[in-house]
Amino acid sequence: MSSLPDRVRRAFADHRAFEQTDESTFESTATAFDGTVTATTVDGRIRFDIEARVPLLDAVTEEDVAAVVEDGWYETFELRVTDIGGVFRTDRDLEPTVSRGSEEAITQVSFEDINERRGVDDAAAVIDYVEGTYVQGIIPGYEYTEPVDGLISRARDAGGN
Repeated sequence: MSSLPDRVRRAFADHRAFEQTDESTFESTATAFDGTVTATTVDGRIRFDIEARVPLLDAVTEEDVAAVVEDGWYETFELRVTDIGGVFRTDRDLEPTVSRGSEEAITQVSFEDINERRGVDDAAAVIDYVEGTYVQGIIPGYEYTEPVDGLISRARDAGGN
């Protein structure tokens, strides 16, 4: 691994979804949840290590979520995220992992690409996919706090309520 080439930093800088936080780490600015990409060079290719963190339901609801509901939600989220499949412009054989913390689910996935702009686009697509998967799994009937409440409000506004 060597220093990150300027062309890679420019690709991230030109992309609307990222802000550089250190030498090789870029934070997603286009999603409500935490998403980061660490870029490194490996044998002339760019390696993109992506991490997206989303809160467990109990962390973003006013009321308690029963353990059985939280467990079922997490299992469904994990299955959906690991089926990331066709969100890319090129075939990628990805093997995302999803782990469960005390208040969040953490998705990690890595891939390499020779084309830095395509790689940055695909890294953003991964983070967007995780957020979209999360939003699809929101369970009606709970009073949600931020950032989920804001996501629900924007969805209602976009859909005409």
